[in-house]
Amino acid sequence: MRAFLYLNGYLTDRCVGDGKGNFLGKKLLVSFLVVLGLFMGTVASAKTYRVGVSIYQFTDNFMTLYRNEIERLFRSLETEEVKYELTVVDGKNDMAEQASQIQSFIIQGMDVIILNLVQTSSADAIIEQVSAAGIPLVLINREPLAYDREGNILPEAYEGILNHPQVCYVGADGRQAGLFQGEMVAELPDRGDINGDGVVSYVMIEGDPENIDAQYCTEYSIKALRDAGVRVECLDDQVGNWEQTKGQELCANALNIYGDRVEVVLCNNDAMALGAATAIETAGRQVGKDIYLFGVDALEEAVELIREGGMTGTVLSNYGEQARAAVDVAVRLLRGEKVPDYTWIDYVKFDKAYAESH
Repeated sequence: MRAFLYLNGYLTDRCVGDGKGNFLGKKLLVSFLVVLGLFMGTVASAKTYRVGVSIYQFTDNFMTLYRNEIERLFRSLETEEVKYELTVVDGKNDMAEQASQIQSFIIQGMDVIILNLVQTSSADAIIEQVSAAGIPLVLINREPLAYDREGNILPEAYEGILNHPQVCYVGADGRQAGLFQGEMVAELPDRGDINGDGVVSYVMIEGDPENIDAQYCTEYSIKALRDAGVRVECLDDQVGNWEQTKGQELCANALNIYGDRVEVVLCNNDAMALGAATAIETAGRQVGKDIYLFGVDALEEAVELIREGGMTGTVLSNYGEQARAAVDVAVRLLRGEKVPDYTWIDYVKFDKAYAESH
């Protein structure tokens, strides 16, 4: 505006006549005003949406890929008329920290919130706060569950989502991941029974015990084996909290205690499987020869290890498709459109043959 006033004065003071009653300076001023008006109209018509994103923990390999893709997708959707201002924060695996972040998003007046919960047990309180503020909420990756009065998981969808039209969930079904893991073991030439004693002796390394995907993956991987007629024996079942170093430690301990009895190591994610792969190598064991190792996520490092024979398989959890679906429903909510309560993205079995063909 200061520049405009200066130019206005400059042109007015320096009007030049052409001898016919016309003043060139004023013509320039009028032209300038027209251009300025068009520019100001363009700026005024641009709509900026404020998007708050809270991820349970930035150090999680899979969620790092996921959040980076969310940011990339929102940038790709920007036009002259629509802009997206993202605030992406780290929940630091601390529910109190994340609850504070959500409060901050509400105070800042975010237009939509995308939330990867630290604890799904806090979903009720978070949903009520965000809904009371009139802000659409997209829950991702960690599915809130329905429970009965005794605390047992119900097969029905979560009421906190069903009862709030502006709240939805985007994710993959952990039951499918578990089934695919177990099926890949059963599809091996020896069905995972390396020593031929008729029983598959396994070690399970779980993620966060509260996370339903971890619970489902653990349960359904063994269910798939039993459904295929495979007898199983659990040698050890420990919680690795999705961490690579913890996966290495737990697998090393199991191998030290149970030795050659360990035929299959099942991990709820690839980060823990990568740690287990290090422990297996350190113990002098060889994947594919005297032990099998499975993960979930199809992280780049895990895929490379599968190609090299250092892992038997994983289950592809498509972070790109999940991020695309999350951004899609967020944008639709911003437009005031109705969205599905649940959007599911399928897993894919990922063994060496699949890796080599893709």
